[in-house]
Amino acid sequence: MSDGIRIDKWLWTVRLYKTRSQATEACRSGKVKILAHAVKPSREIKPDEIITLSFPPIVKTIKVIGLTDKRLSAKWVPGFMEDLTPEDEYQKLKLVHDQNFEFRPRGIGRPTKHERREIALLKKFLDV
Repeated sequence: MSDGIRIDKWLWTVRLYKTRSQATEACRSGKVKILAHAVKPSREIKPDEIITLSFPPIVKTIKVIGLTDKRLSAKWVPGFMEDLTPEDEYQKLKLVHDQNFEFRPRGIGRPTKHERREIALLKKFLDV
């Protein structure tokens, strides 16, 4: 293997993005940074580099451990990257998820169109 690999390809191989084109677009839009500088998709990365990824509402911090150009099975990913993201970032994600959740008693089914509109109106009213 060469000294480095394209960052967009590596992000796809370690399953941080579902497709390589999504990884490329994230690099182009400035959501992928190394040392606080946005990187181009063609930037080569090496082991022990720290990558910062913006996945609103959180920012993930990833350390490159190994390089590969083939897409990995999920169980092999920890051998190629280390997640350094602080726990409070994941708490932010959980908080956003919990705020967007409506409780419905079991057995009454999905909300009707009318109920969905009422829920949306209520959410809009509560956010103001």
